[in-house]
Amino acid sequence: MSAPTGQTVADFLGAGDDVELVALASQHVLIVTAMARTYVRGNGFTEGDVSEDIAAVITTATARMVANPEQINTQIGSTAVWGGFQGWSLAELFVLNSWRGRAA
Repeated sequence: MSAPTGQTVADFLGAGDDVELVALASQHVLIVTAMARTYVRGNGFTEGDVSEDIAAVITTATARMVANPEQINTQIGSTAVWGGFQGWSLAELFVLNSWRGRAA
């Protein structure tokens, strides 16, 4: 599967026609992809392609980053978003750890 793009993330968020969101997600998806590639030590990545489950992790983690692009504490009405991206979610770690080479 090809690596997720900003369009992939915007579609996931249900706003694939929002040009500004696609542009923002395009910037963030590169960062999250690099972090995922490093975490799994390159496993699951081959010549521009990425495994389907790692692509899902990249998409969901990028969606969280795009939701709070400033990555600072934010409050909108009664809803608070604290600190932005704090790392991989538990579900994302299950996927990434299955690809990560570990020392014996």
